[in-house]
Amino acid sequence: MKYRQGYKYQLSEDYAIQTDICPLRIFCNDYLGITDSGLLTIYKGYAWDGPSGPTWDTKTFIRGSLVHDAIYQLIRHNHVAKEYKDYSDRLLQQICIEDGMNRIRAWYVYQAVKYFAGYAISPKSIKHIIEV
Repeated sequence: MKYRQGYKYQLSEDYAIQTDICPLRIFCNDYLGITDSGLLTIYKGYAWDGPSGPTWDTKTFIRGSLVHDAIYQLIRHNHVAKEYKDYSDRLLQQICIEDGMNRIRAWYVYQAVKYFAGYAISPKSIKHIIEV
């Protein structure tokens, strides 16, 4: 048996969002895709760990964490330039506000990922397959 650990959520239907990202290359696999125009599509079955750090997994945070984690994954795998980290962090803040998060909490969320989530774009953060 093979698996990856560290995921809390799994998408039950496709989700797409237009971004301002200009990817290094068009990319698509079974779980994630981005076009040259920046359309990010996250496919049914995609798994992510939700909001990270000392926080609460609320309805106002889930969609933002999904998009943020997907973009960070694209950066980790060198499909999107690491310069898009701040864009991804700001997009997380924006989505959280759109979904009803208090602006002060959204600002704290942005500050947390801006200063403490840099490790997550590193290829060293790729979740490896565990075999039992």
